[in-house]
Amino acid sequence: MNKTYSWYSTLIKPSWAPPSYLFGPVWTGLYIIIAITFGIVFYQTFTRKLPFIITLPFILNLLFNFAFTPLQFGLKNNLAAALDILLVLGTLVWALFSIWPRNHLIVYFNIPYLLWVLFATILQLTVTYLNR
Repeated sequence: MNKTYSWYSTLIKPSWAPPSYLFGPVWTGLYIIIAITFGIVFYQTFTRKLPFIITLPFILNLLFNFAFTPLQFGLKNNLAAALDILLVLGTLVWALFSIWPRNHLIVYFNIPYLLWVLFATILQLTVTYLNR
């Protein structure tokens, strides 16, 4: 982990980038929201209260979300991480649009996640551009 931190600390980042110690607590809170709200969606699909097509973007969002850290910090690949975070954002927007007609609360509870992913997307695209 120390080598990863050393590598990331050498990257050029915008002046508005938050300190690295902030990411852990933010993601902890967001993963609690994700676990609860996505869990509800998955349960409703399992019990056939929701069609699979509504759940598909939630599944894809989790896959892309979990791929980000290995791409960014394992492979140290800013471009792959930038493409991945765009997929995280796209599938999250798709998921929230797909669930909206059936459960507004899922959307409301995921607004912090959406805002953070939007910020993280802008940050990752900027870091990728600055370190091209």
